[in-house]
Amino acid sequence: MKYFGESDYRHGQARDAGVLLTNLGTPDEPTAPALRRYLKQFLWDPRVVEVPRPIWWLILNGIILNVRPRRSAAKYATVWTDEGSPLLAIGRRQTAGVRARLAEQTGEDVPVALGMRYGNPSIEEGLDELRRQGVRRVVVLPLYPQYSGSTTGSTFDAVAEVLKGWRWVPDLQFVASYDAEEGYIRALANSVREHWEEHGQPDRLVMSFHGVPKRYLLNGDPYHCLCHATGHKLAQALGLEDDQWQVTFQSRFGREEWLQPYTDKTMEALPGQGVRSVDVICPGFSADCLETLEEIADENREIFLEAGGERFHYIPALNDRDDHLQFLAELAGRHLAPWLGDPDNSPEQRAAARERALALGAEN
Repeated sequence: MKYFGESDYRHGQARDAGVLLTNLGTPDEPTAPALRRYLKQFLWDPRVVEVPRPIWWLILNGIILNVRPRRSAAKYATVWTDEGSPLLAIGRRQTAGVRARLAEQTGEDVPVALGMRYGNPSIEEGLDELRRQGVRRVVVLPLYPQYSGSTTGSTFDAVAEVLKGWRWVPDLQFVASYDAEEGYIRALANSVREHWEEHGQPDRLVMSFHGVPKRYLLNGDPYHCLCHATGHKLAQALGLEDDQWQVTFQSRFGREEWLQPYTDKTMEALPGQGVRSVDVICPGFSADCLETLEEIADENREIFLEAGGERFHYIPALNDRDDHLQFLAELAGRHLAPWLGDPDNSPEQRAAARERALALGAEN
């Protein structure tokens, strides 16, 4: 194996710290060819689909990739913006926002890069961007509040796959979950209260999380429990009674049983239970995307109203809200603190190290 190195590295250069924000990813454009590339990478990940590879290769390449790209492209076209994919546009704003707030909190310009698990910009591109800025200490912050092997675990795999090809592997801190962090729950509660101040409180607040196969839970994945932990914390922050809120799971795929209750089936049943008004929030999504803008705000709204419901509102993801960015910067800052507090890494020491490096370069 050939390892990537840096022949132009100057000894004495300070070891800067930086942050890699990651998210799931998005196709490059809302077309069938672009969706085919994206889905092939996404659905071939063994963390996402835990099926023996030979069998899954036949299903994926023989059936799914011949049918689903066209359907998915049509759905993506309904949420595409002038900036492109909502998830990517929001991710870029989150990256800039976290960097600005880290500068305010630490007094230093901490590099922050964005890398998507699937699609572009890739995790490899994000890490390489940090490396080019002299970063040797990296905090990886996946924007999945609740850990799952199929999301956060897969992100770790991708980071490790990139770094195993580097000759000089950086110091690494990996944020696995922030499902019950005070700042995260506070931002969620703020977003709900602001919505209720404008639209009024509904009969039921539904907290819809992305689903995973039930088999993953039975095999030890903590995701289900962490989603409920978030739900209880948010309900507590809002002062809700048990009959005023519930947790559901969306976006199931295939015939296998997934985590229940299913969001769409819940929307279908609620009017018959006397629930006439519903607000839906998706606390597991840090940025709005196809699953929130099309599946929840459109498809599930239609299901609820057709079943007899009278009022349906989707409360947007935290996106680039100030309280959300402030929390993410504080979370990253806690992991950066030991490195930024290193006396050998103070601004003065960094400047001196750079001067020494330049001097050595001039001598050579």
